[in-house]
Amino acid sequence: MANAVLDPAEKTRLSKLIAYVLRHGAAKEKLSLRDDGYLKVTDLLARPKFKGVTFEQIQYVVDTNDKQRYKLLQEDGEWWIRANQGHSLKVKVEMDPINDASNVVAVHGTSLEAWEHIKQSGGLKRMNRNHIHLAPGLPSEGKVISGMRATSQVYIFINLDKALKDGIPFYRSSNQVILTEGVNGFLSIDYFESVQDRHGQRIL
Repeated sequence: MANAVLDPAEKTRLSKLIAYVLRHGAAKEKLSLRDDGYLKVTDLLARPKFKGVTFEQIQYVVDTNDKQRYKLLQEDGEWWIRANQGHSLKVKVEMDPINDASNVVAVHGTSLEAWEHIKQSGGLKRMNRNHIHLAPGLPSEGKVISGMRATSQVYIFINLDKALKDGIPFYRSSNQVILTEGVNGFLSIDYFESVQDRHGQRIL
């Protein structure tokens, strides 16, 4: 990896490596994140897994990531990097609380197989992450940057107004992903407003 501009395979490899460290593996890599999830870029580049990687390549991955997964910050001449969401590590990334459901769409995209598990369990689980991830619309609308895979086969629309009135907090990340811890990491099917397949056919 000598050039700042990476080919698609190199870019994907480096992006996945950055995501692993910032979201899940900092401790295993003997790295310390700030409480807000930021890590010194120099510390990241010093790890053996990043041998040969340059700051310019890190910056290229951040700037060209279509889902805006990462954020770079310069403080007192030092560059820091963080993941915008998706952590299993306990960090406090700044997010905007959603207090009013008016004009807010929150939808979870999943596969047909996973939908069967969701029905059986009675709701959405945050799994090993800190939050359940929701998108502010559908990929076909062209405004969804992150929060849902483009390959999702099932769309679960959340009754945000009902959930907020029941005291369940929701937040919006800097790249517009809608996040919730649910209740102890679980968002009941009672808060599903509707469920559709990717062709718009209602299945719940």
